Amino acid sequence: MGEKRVHFPARNTLGYSLLELAAICGELPAGLVCRIPRSGSYKETVLCSLRKGGLLRTYYQDRLRGYRLGRKAKERLLADCPERFGFYLTGKTDTNRLKSEVSRRVRLHRIAEVYVAMMNAGVAVFRDEKPVVFAGGGVQVRGMERPAFYSSREVKEMGVETVKIRGSRMAGVLLATSGAFLIYNSGPHAVVLDYRAEQRAQVLLQMVLARKRFPALHGDGSVSGVLFADGMEQFSRIFTEVDSRNRCFFLLDGNYEHFYYFTNDHHGDVLLRMLCDTGRRGELDRILMQGLYEGDSGLTVENDAMDENGNPVLFGYFLDIPRINRFCIALQLQDRRGIVVCFDFQKEALAGLCGRQVELSAISFEKFERRFFP
Repeated sequence: MGEKRVHFPARNTLGYSLLELAAICGELPAGLVCRIPRSGSYKETVLCSLRKGGLLRTYYQDRLRGYRLGRKAKERLLADCPERFGFYLTGKTDTNRLKSEVSRRVRLHRIAEVYVAMMNAGVAVFRDEKPVVFAGGGVQVRGMERPAFYSSREVKEMGVETVKIRGSRMAGVLLATSGAFLIYNSGPHAVVLDYRAEQRAQVLLQMVLARKRFPALHGDGSVSGVLFADGMEQFSRIFTEVDSRNRCFFLLDGNYEHFYYFTNDHHGDVLLRMLCDTGRRGELDRILMQGLYEGDSGLTVENDAMDENGNPVLFGYFLDIPRINRFCIALQLQDRRGIVVCFDFQKEALAGLCGRQVELSAISFEKFERRFFP
């Protein structure tokens, strides 16, 4: 008898999107499906259909459950759009020749979480939808229609130069009109970074942007960082584990002027979208300025505004790790009081860090989202 005919989902459907994700991630964590838009029951129905057709298969080992592409799905995606999937589904790559080692699978899962966050924030992740930046040669980027994310493997397309960043934990690079960002994801664990490798990654990205004279980026060409993690606990640990080997001095000692902390959930997705959108960010800052006075650039305490009593105010809703650290230390050294503006879901974590000299002013995340992303 002939081989059973399998219905392959059309483009722009949930089924096709799940296959796309599995293709670029290598292994799509089962628990990540909840962060993909659509109702839970519908997603379960589509997943069941894909598994029955052999297009997706469940892989469970070492208490890690994920979805991998079936042979038929891989062949069809390559035939359908080789420029999008060839990079991931051919050759000796981790996304093509999948391994069973826990460390390799965890790495794929962490990058998958970043991919989903980027897609939920409207960032381009597919190779045929974004400009070529890290390929070898002197290709210059003329501009960007939307923010774009490049995985660490795409960055390594530069070749020999990337040997210098071996050991870096970065998941990839985000380029947007608001800036350039090295992206990390520690998941449920404390962030542990190789100091020198991460410094070299930062310098390499600055060199790439300078060499290609990237005109789409605003600012002075400096590179910022974004750390994704599960929940707010890891944010607190970065500041509090002073005498522990988990203390991440790299985030606190001046290597970065800005390094943002986002959670691996809907909150993080929305803040990532906001980070890429200078217009909405400016509008929020204008709203927060109501009842406040212009910031004092000559003050030795970093600030975005001043209150009626002359106390410095910091807009801390992005959880900018080094900036919050600088603000709190300056207040302590000068025995001053200050205000940090944050979202309500961030308040508890910040309350344990800033001490009595800092007052926290919380914004309702629900109301913010309803106004800015209806």
